[in-house]
Amino acid sequence: MKVRIGISLGPATGPEDFASAVAELEAAGIDSLWLSEMVYGSLLEPFTGMTWALARTTSLKVGTGVAVLPGRHPVLVAKQLASLAALAPRRVLPVFGLQPARPAERALFPAPPGRRGAMFDEAMVLLRRMLTEDQVSFAGEFYTVEDASIGPRPARPMDIWLGGTAPAALVRVGRLADGWLGSFRTPAEAGQDLLAIQAAASAAGREIEDDHFGISLAVGTDGIPAGLAAAIASRRPDADPAQLAAGSWAQARAMIEAYVAGGLSKFVVRPASSVPLSQFLDDFRRELLPLQN
Repeated sequence: MKVRIGISLGPATGPEDFASAVAELEAAGIDSLWLSEMVYGSLLEPFTGMTWALARTTSLKVGTGVAVLPGRHPVLVAKQLASLAALAPRRVLPVFGLQPARPAERALFPAPPGRRGAMFDEAMVLLRRMLTEDQVSFAGEFYTVEDASIGPRPARPMDIWLGGTAPAALVRVGRLADGWLGSFRTPAEAGQDLLAIQAAASAAGREIEDDHFGISLAVGTDGIPAGLAAAIASRRPDADPAQLAAGSWAQARAMIEAYVAGGLSKFVVRPASSVPLSQFLDDFRRELLPLQN
């Protein structure tokens, strides 16, 4: 399996820092840049940031880690992805999730009460058809289109990954996606998640490539910051934060090695606190790049 490690910028990275960050990542030969869905704050909107970063680079891959799909019309999303794939072939890495991590932002991606999961499933089916068929007619519970076309489709099939760690989310990955990007899972838990996804894919008559499983990992330079520990506690009150995030580069290296042993091969590393990007990149290249193959 090809082990690849990309970078997600910290929550304090706004438009004024984005240009220099993209230039540094490209010059350093980093595999990929991942943009989070955070509406309230300084981070760029992920599709806007992807477009700008792809236009300014020639080798850097850019992904969403993760963008919310329910609440966005899948035909418009298909058009965005096809356009980006035409302008930057093989460098667009879409990953979608059910809803924003921040509860305050969930109303910005509306879905009928109790039907968000069903809406997600239907959106994925329509999105996939729009990216693989010249003309689509579709009548569902949430979306209806007739003779819809987005023009030229991607020259090669586009992989669509999903996030999520709930049992229903893992089944959805197996049924509908090409890969999985998890977060806040121990190496042992992530290995079990991988098996659950593969079982769901097999039950659906599908197969997900072995190197299409990854994890997002926050890395601190001097322990796990209180803010990150609180965020982890709100999502995983049953877990030790030190098992879900790295408090040092040495721990990050050990955790990635454990994830690889469990079958994962793609990683998105992000700073656990505000640190200068140049310092983060120096440490990243020294400590983690040797783990790529």
